[in-house]
Amino acid sequence: MKPLFTVHGGEYLVGSYIEQHFKRVNVWVPSRDKGADLLVSDRHNRRSLSLQVKFSKDFLVTHMGPEFQKDLRASGWWKIDRDKLRTSPADFWVLVLLGFARRTTDFVILPPKELWKRLRSIHGSQKTIQSYLAVTERERCWETRGLVHEDQLQVANGTYREARRDFSKWLNKWAPVAQLDKECTSSPLPRKCRFVTEPAVNFPRL
Repeated sequence: MKPLFTVHGGEYLVGSYIEQHFKRVNVWVPSRDKGADLLVSDRHNRRSLSLQVKFSKDFLVTHMGPEFQKDLRASGWWKIDRDKLRTSPADFWVLVLLGFARRTTDFVILPPKELWKRLRSIHGSQKTIQSYLAVTERERCWETRGLVHEDQLQVANGTYREARRDFSKWLNKWAPVAQLDKECTSSPLPRKCRFVTEPAVNFPRL
C-alpha cells in the first residue's frame, strides 16, 4: 500500500484544490501505482474519475528575459514518456504549474489521448517528450518549446496563433470534477474505485 507521505507536491496541490472548491466529492490516493495518482469520486463513491498528475516548477523568473516577466504568469517544463502517455489508463492528466513571482497555481486538465496527439504533432515521435507550457496573464496557455524568440514574444503579448500549440481550452477547466460534484446516482461502484486506500485523504488548506 502506498503510504500517504509519498504524495508529491503536484498531487497535494491538485487534491487540496479539489477539496476546497468541490465540496461534494471525495479525493482518494491509490494503494498501488497503476498509472493514476489520484481518484475523485462523487459523495456516494459510485462514480469516479482518475487523474495522473505531473508537476513543474516555474522557470519564468530564472530562465526567461525581462521582456516576458510582465505578460507571462508562469512557464513550466515537463519530461513525458511517450509510451506511458499513449497507454495511460487515467481519465485525465493534470499538468500543474506553480508560479513563483505571482504565487499562482495553474492546472492544465485534459485526456491523455488528446495530450499525446498534440505533443506528437508538435514534437514528433521521440521517446521522451520535453514540453514547455507558458501561461499568460490573459488566461491563455501555449506549448512553446521550439518557438523562436519572436514567436515567444507573440505568445506573451497575445498575438500568437497556432491551433495545435494552444492549450487554453484546458487551462483551469475543472468541468469533469464539477460534474461529479453535482451527481448523486445509485449506480454500482465502478470497478476502478476498488483499489483505493481507506479512508479518503483530507488535504490541509493552503
